Amino acid sequence: MYKELKKFKTYSIFGFRPEESLETVCNAPEDGSGVFLVYDIVDGERELIMVGSTGTIQNDGTLKSKNGGLYDKIVNGHQFAKTGRKYSWPAQMKLENMGRIEVDWFVTFNEKNKVIPTFVEGQILQNYLDENGKLPRWNVAF
Repeated sequence: MYKELKKFKTYSIFGFRPEESLETVCNAPEDGSGVFLVYDIVDGERELIMVGSTGTIQNDGTLKSKNGGLYDKIVNGHQFAKTGRKYSWPAQMKLENMGRIEVDWFVTFNEKNKVIPTFVEGQILQNYLDENGKLPRWNVAF
């Protein structure tokens, strides 16, 4: 786990296979803002393939989040096409011959922690870039 994530106490993980329903297996909160990390699982090893976030902090320090929170961003956020991940992830996984991914999610902005989700996303991506010289393969840009 990335050290930036250890302080967040509201978190979980779920697995997903292309034949499953992302809407059903996703256990992320509909009222939480934060980050999510996607891992390709190959022979029991986890390879980070994507980092994403949701939630915007306003200049008065309040959180502006879209309805549906992390759950909605993971399930319905667009990636690979102008369609939700519930459709694009299974298609991409089949293209890449992937059997299973795992998604770790963390609420970074709540009563206890007030850490900007995109800040945490940027920290993790910077660490990945420093270690690997590139972004995770499902992150197109940052």
